[in-house]
Amino acid sequence: GTKPAFFHVSHRFVSPGLPGVSASGMGLRLSQKFVFLLFLSGLVTLCFGALFFLPDSVRLKRIFLSKTETQPVTVGSGSENDVREHLKRPKDQEHPRGMASVKGETSTKLKSLSRKPSVSHEATEERLAGGKAQEDLTLLRSKTESASEKSTSSDHGATSDTFSYKKFKRCLLRPPLGTDDGKPSDPKTNERREKVKEMMKFAWDNYKRYAWGKNELQPLTRNGHIGNMFGGLRGASIIDSLDTLYIMGLVEEYNDAKDWVQTSLDLNSNGEASLFEVNIRYVGGLLSAYYLTGEELFKNKAVELGEKLLPAFNTPTGIPRGVINLGSGTSWSWGWASAGSSILAEFGTLHLEFVHLTELSGNPIYTEKVMNIRKLLNKIEKPHGLYPNFLSPVSGNWVQHHVSIGGLGDSFYEYLIKSYLMSDKTDDDAKKMYYSALEAIEANLVQKSPGGLTYMAEWRGGILDHKMGHLACFSGGMIGIGADDGAPEKRQHYLDLAAEITHTCHESYTRSATKLGPEAFRFDSGAEATATRLSDRYYILRPEVIESYMYMWRLTHDPKYREWGWEAVQALEEHCRVESGFSGIRDVYTLTVSHDNMQQSFFLSETLKYLYLLFSDDDLLPLEDWVFNTEAHPLPIVRKSCLQDEATQDKTVSE
Repeated sequence: GTKPAFFHVSHRFVSPGLPGVSASGMGLRLSQKFVFLLFLSGLVTLCFGALFFLPDSVRLKRIFLSKTETQPVTVGSGSENDVREHLKRPKDQEHPRGMASVKGETSTKLKSLSRKPSVSHEATEERLAGGKAQEDLTLLRSKTESASEKSTSSDHGATSDTFSYKKFKRCLLRPPLGTDDGKPSDPKTNERREKVKEMMKFAWDNYKRYAWGKNELQPLTRNGHIGNMFGGLRGASIIDSLDTLYIMGLVEEYNDAKDWVQTSLDLNSNGEASLFEVNIRYVGGLLSAYYLTGEELFKNKAVELGEKLLPAFNTPTGIPRGVINLGSGTSWSWGWASAGSSILAEFGTLHLEFVHLTELSGNPIYTEKVMNIRKLLNKIEKPHGLYPNFLSPVSGNWVQHHVSIGGLGDSFYEYLIKSYLMSDKTDDDAKKMYYSALEAIEANLVQKSPGGLTYMAEWRGGILDHKMGHLACFSGGMIGIGADDGAPEKRQHYLDLAAEITHTCHESYTRSATKLGPEAFRFDSGAEATATRLSDRYYILRPEVIESYMYMWRLTHDPKYREWGWEAVQALEEHCRVESGFSGIRDVYTLTVSHDNMQQSFFLSETLKYLYLLFSDDDLLPLEDWVFNTEAHPLPIVRKSCLQDEATQDKTVSE
């Protein structure tokens, strides 16, 4: 075949008999040097090209790439240094939300995660998976960079493959904040709404005064709490509050929060974070703030943080591990999760946010990751149609047959129906999975107590545990919002079931001395909707019961839901409000209140937001335009056809 051009050039220079070549020896040597250097540079270029583009070059890449770009190594890689790092993990690792009272714990602390992680026999497979993760990240960076080069903002210079905020706003059916910021015409309801707004301002002002920049306020000791759940990220209460402050019209407070994000939110942490919590609070909070305000700052931070979560998917199955070091990309499973398993409620609660990360970044990798999870779940066998809570990210098999609609399972089901709704009812796969799961739940878990209360029991390998967690009380609202989209003849059945479950959860509140509900309540040994164990009696400002009140009000306009919400406001004021904020309580059954000294960030994001929406008109964040992630951050319905039509119209106008 034809020789490369540089070969012909060099051959010409080393042939003294060819015309045009200097006869002097010095000229010949200079020519040889020039050709040699040219040849060498070509050789180096070829070598580096092979090094960085051949699929088997991951280990060599590590030699040349900087530390921040090195391929993450998962637990089980056999690295003793990695194991030592895990052994240093703090012993007071926080509970991921929904995991309180795992294995009978009585506080909101996890058992020590410092035990040595097991080195799996699939280590080789794990390392091979690493190459794919690095390629994914490289692809993501290049696409993000090219998108940002095409457009300096979401509206100026936008092309068909970059997100336009103006187009998005035109595709909403109604203004996000309604005609009058959702102000109800009824004076009594408006007075109640103003009270909730005052509670938010009080909680926020004290957080700002005593804990600014920390994750949560400790109101009794008047200081900030950082914890280990967010991996070195700070300001959880700020990110969680952005959308609440905005919809309540607390403009000065919102601007303070935005300024902090601009100047102080450092995403270059090297700590060990819950994938689930960082996604629902930080990514969800930033996405929501962007969609409500159009501030590019929030979009850019959300996409940057989303990229840092991708290495958690670096497993043989693509099922992400629960804990990730945001700096190195190293990931592992929770120490208490049996056999190194991943948790259904964690890997099943990424879909809404990741679809929006793809929308904003133009990069399909986020949607691909969550769709891969769904494919695996569709493929494996489900006992009685149920989804157990523990799954091995290595084998892709269930680890235990424990099923719960409360902690460990809850938001997986919520995200199925919400994925369908958020897709403008085009995601038929999510719809099918949701209704199949709901049928299995009704057949196996939904129970009626002797006193006539409908509740969700837990399932342990075929044996029912007649316990319902506070976390499971979101399911009233979930079943309600899905009532319209199942079989038409079952619509009323689902609305009735939603109302019955919400009623049961209200009973768990009214049967306590404080009129606040316990962490878990039972239906056995003569007990009904009451906690029988000391370890289940606490209330940590959770939102799930109020969440169902809000949805049921929107669906039925039955005034009892607003009355029940007002009861909760009064109980929070009486028992949880302290001099410098709001605190959880250790026992809902005694009026001698013992506070836990923690103002949870989800109190600002969820509990107070759902109360405010309950006392607002339905056109404040209308459900035909918005779905709420599991941290109550509103995300818009994706109307692909509308966005495409808008793009076509814009193109026609420009032509």
